[in-house]
Amino acid sequence: MPFRSYRTELRGVEVGARRSSWRVISSIEQKTEGNEKKQQMAREYRMKIETELQEICQDVLNLLDKFLIANATQAESKVFYLKMKGDYFRYLSEVASGDSKKDTVENSQQAYQKAFDISKKDMQPTHPIRLGLALNFSVFFYEILNSPEQACTLAKQAFDEAIAELDTLNEDSYKDSTLIMQLLRDNLTLWTSENQGDEGETGDGDN
Repeated sequence: MPFRSYRTELRGVEVGARRSSWRVISSIEQKTEGNEKKQQMAREYRMKIETELQEICQDVLNLLDKFLIANATQAESKVFYLKMKGDYFRYLSEVASGDSKKDTVENSQQAYQKAFDISKKDMQPTHPIRLGLALNFSVFFYEILNSPEQACTLAKQAFDEAIAELDTLNEDSYKDSTLIMQLLRDNLTLWTSENQGDEGETGDGDN
């Protein structure tokens, strides 16, 4: 694995840990209302995590723009790295506010859309990278844009197209593809049942 790709893998682990920590500390901060001292401690720790998360994301985004996307010649690589760009701007948008949030959301959507267009044109519906992109792009619509209808449409289309082309499934990628298809179906079940008050955690392909 090239060094820069390996570095993005390591950074991905660091980002995952901080996103989890940020969610926990944000919840704690909300629950400490009325206790000014505890809330201040939680707020300071949350801001520390946000700064670290932003620095890691910017590092990965710089690598993607300067080297990985720029040097990608095959559709598979382009889609993979553009998806990653969409993911990291999505992570930034989760902790951003105001104009900064607007910019990160726009950049995330643009990267996902560009990857999506390439994947539809040049990749099989059962390809795990195309499926992973559809998974994360649909999560973006649901969690970031608050557009459950678009999220469900995208996820259902990706799932249905993959089911229709199951005979093209590569043996080497069978496990990955079917796992992502299961996540797409799980998210669809969760999102379409929200009117009944069901709660759960949306799955994406960050790992």
